[in-house]
Amino acid sequence: MSKIDLSRLDLNLLVVFTVLMRERNVTRAAEDLGRTQSAVSHSLARLRAQLGDPLLIKAGGRMAPTPYALRLHDDIVPILRSIQHVVSPPEPFDPATSRRQFRIAFPDNSRAFLTNIYARVQREAPGVAVEWLTPSADMLPMVAGGQIDICELAGSAPLPEGIEAHQGQPYTWMTYMRRDHPAARNWGPAAWKTWPHVKVSVDTRSPSPVDEVTRGSGLTRRIGARIPNFASLGPLLARTDFIATLPPITMVDVLEEYDILALQPPVEIAPMPLRFLWSFRLSNDPGSRWFRNLVIETFSELHRKAEVTLAARWIDRAMGKGAPRA
Repeated sequence: MSKIDLSRLDLNLLVVFTVLMRERNVTRAAEDLGRTQSAVSHSLARLRAQLGDPLLIKAGGRMAPTPYALRLHDDIVPILRSIQHVVSPPEPFDPATSRRQFRIAFPDNSRAFLTNIYARVQREAPGVAVEWLTPSADMLPMVAGGQIDICELAGSAPLPEGIEAHQGQPYTWMTYMRRDHPAARNWGPAAWKTWPHVKVSVDTRSPSPVDEVTRGSGLTRRIGARIPNFASLGPLLARTDFIATLPPITMVDVLEEYDILALQPPVEIAPMPLRFLWSFRLSNDPGSRWFRNLVIETFSELHRKAEVTLAARWIDRAMGKGAPRA
């Protein structure tokens, strides 16, 4: 059988074909489609001519499909369903009654962010479930395919096709240590080099912006500990001489709980761009749009809270400020 010219194939003929395959009778198919019997017979004749196969043959009181018709039906039904889904207007989304599941891919860099997301979802959409994924090498293809509703990507790397982005507040950098840390009394490049740093390695695929800036400047960090996530960072800083250089949003719920101070790093570290990503396919989906807005709003609120908390815990040696009140 020669190749079919799709530009000449009428999609409506395939719709008629699927109904005929179900009913195996022209009269019943015509009733189902709301057409006349002659119109259905004419559509079948046109499809036979275009495909070069009889498709359905009279056998007694029914119509029997040819082997080609059986194969065609199995292949075309899911395709027609997909087309119907694409062209149909999106179904309304009601958070209060929805039972949908959403997937988010964010690094484990803020206990407060994760907690606030789940708390808000429970308040606004008690039947909704959220699966939290750790970013991985296949994250962007999953986002492009619509398997992940929203993810965070730091940096400015080019994005694959099929992904939309929203620019978030960039990550800035501060250095953290316990209140009575000896380095806090004489903070500067010497203290930065002397005291051991803790490095949180949530993404080993890309170098740390801190290391990139300090490499070759004589201010390379002495890494004394590498930990896989942020869960133990607060108590680790509170009970040791380690210091850590991180974005404020990662420390928003740690500063006061563990009495941690924030100091300006002795080297200028450029803010790191931050983007929220999702699939073009989900752009107009009401449920996915609701969840994206919730995530972005929660992040922005936490970012503002981090700035307020940081202002109360920040020692700025360059401005001559002392340690904050207890």
